[in-house]
Parts: sequence; structure tokens; C-alpha cells
Amino acid sequence: MKKASEYFLDKEYNSITYCKDDLDFKDFECCVFNNCNFSNCTFVAVTFIDCVFNDCIFSEAKINYVAFRTVTFNDCEIKDVNFAMCDKLIFEVHFYNCTLDFSKFYTLKLKGTTFTHCSLIAVDFMATDLTSVLFDNCDLYRSEFNKAIANKADFKTSYNYTIDPSKTKLKKAVFALKELKGLLFKHDVIVS
Repeated sequence: MKKASEYFLDKEYNSITYCKDDLDFKDFECCVFNNCNFSNCTFVAVTFIDCVFNDCIFSEAKINYVAFRTVTFNDCEIKDVNFAMCDKLIFEVHFYNCTLDFSKFYTLKLKGTTFTHCSLIAVDFMATDLTSVLFDNCDLYRSEFNKAIANKADFKTSYNYTIDPSKTKLKKAVFALKELKGLLFKHDVIVS
């Protein structure tokens, strides 16, 4: 017998540390989470619609069965989180001043996603649709873009990336001249 979902609308949650299954089978719409810790959660059948997370911790959380529909993360720690298994229906996320190091977005459609002032060290963007994604002042050190579609993506203010144009679609993507070395790394060319 399937468990019925609980629905929460326009609620604010402050300084809560959630346990493994506290959020299972719950739907949140227009809710705000402040200083909450989700790192112990396993998330089963959880939906967030038009929600905002401020100063929250998701590091190492298991978010395999989560739907993020127009969700904003501000100043959050989201290290080593696998977004690849999230519900792909209307998946829309935006990140501001977040640490997403070692997280995975493998094969997701991230069209129009915003990463602003984020640490994206060793993030897996392999085979991800990054069309029109904004990487605004982000550290992309060792992030992987193999087989990604990054057409019209904006990398102009970001840095430390290495992207192989022969393995990543980059039509009309924007880059800063000073970071050109990140596109030429495999040719062993020195850009000064």
C-alpha cells in the first residue's frame, strides 16, 4: 500500500536538523528553509515547488527521489550530492553563493540554470544539457564537461575550467579571453 503524501504550503522552517526519513512522502510549495541541515536525509518521494533554501546543508544527502521545481539555493553547502537521479519533470534550480564541490549533474537538462559565485570544484557535468546556463564568477576547477551541450552558456566571469571543444558542444558559448587556456589545455599551448 502506497503511503499518501503530506502537503505544506507557505511555511517557513528555521534551524532544523532533519533525520534520515523526516521528509519522506512530503510536498512543499512556496516554503522557505533557513539554516536547516538535510545531510542525513535519504529523501523518498519528496517534492519542492517554488521553494527557497538559505544557509542550508545538503552535503552527502541522498536526493535520488526528489523533485526540484523552481528551487533557489542561497549560501548553501551541497558537497558530494548526486542530482542525476532527481525527478527530471520540470527540474529547475538556481544556486547563489553555494559550494557544490564533487556534486553530480550527469545527463540532466539544466537549460537556463544560474550558478552565481559558486564553488563547482570537480563537479560532473558529463552529458548534461547546459544550454544558456550562466556560470557567473564560479570556480570550475577539475569539473568535467565531456559530451555536455553548453551552447550559449556563459562562462565569461568564471575560471579554472578545462573544456575540450572537440568533446563538448560550445556553439555561441561565451568565454573571457584571459581564460582561453581552459579551452586549449589538450594542445599543450601556452597562453600568456
